[in-house]
Amino acid sequence: MIGVFDSGSGGLTVLEALIAAMPDRDFLYFGDHARAPYGTRSAEDVYRSTLTAVDFLLDQGCRLIVIACNTAAAVALRRLQQTWLSARAPGARVLGVHVPLVEAITGTRWRDGAAVGPMRERPRRLAVFATPRTVASRAFTTEIALRAPTIRVIEIACPGLADAIEANANDETLDRLVRGFADRLRDHPDVRDGIDAAALACTHYPFAESAFRRALPPGTDLLLQPRLVAAALADYLARNPDLDSPGTGRLRLLTSGDPARLDGLLERLPASLRQFERVALASPA
Repeated sequence: MIGVFDSGSGGLTVLEALIAAMPDRDFLYFGDHARAPYGTRSAEDVYRSTLTAVDFLLDQGCRLIVIACNTAAAVALRRLQQTWLSARAPGARVLGVHVPLVEAITGTRWRDGAAVGPMRERPRRLAVFATPRTVASRAFTTEIALRAPTIRVIEIACPGLADAIEANANDETLDRLVRGFADRLRDHPDVRDGIDAAALACTHYPFAESAFRRALPPGTDLLLQPRLVAAALADYLARNPDLDSPGTGRLRLLTSGDPARLDGLLERLPASLRQFERVALASPA
């Protein structure tokens, strides 16, 4: 069973793509709606919440877990892998959604630098729209610079956007928020000549894709994570056959919050992704 975790509902955009790419796999999704969003919280708080969620998914039998939250992946993944996971669950794997995005932007695989399928061409100037905590971590700027130092990365923090999406804000509200973030990008001194591409580096932001397309210059190459993550995970399973065990297409959706409060946002997704069960989590010792 593959576990998928997000601070709220954003990871459902990734889950939908994963199911489409691997319909025979079994998936367990956990949304930490009771503590969403993570994007404005302290790094230590994000780490503890992420560890609690991963610990829970391990208890449910997930040997492979996708952290479908860029904030959690950028802040907590490396520390979790290096200091906790091997003792807690030897042989289990925890992956982050930021990795396939970096690979797609730079054209190099995360671990070994091997070439991966490129974009149409490498961008010279790339805008990354993300939560304030993800931007503060500088994860995208750092990792892209390690692999493609010629790319100029401009990270734009988008406070309040994930909250508005979780609250099922209308298109007018999303347009207003996104236009403000696009204005901040245009005012940045490094983009006088425009940008070549923009990455939506929060799994909530595909819900606002239309608003970004309206706010950014026509023809901007817009990178969204769900399909990139699905393709990367399929490739990862092919390279790790010990984890590649097809299931029966089962799906279970869990939330730490109130399922009734999710109905409005989930109407944008297939009916199969709307049946949440409520669970209570205890922090691991």
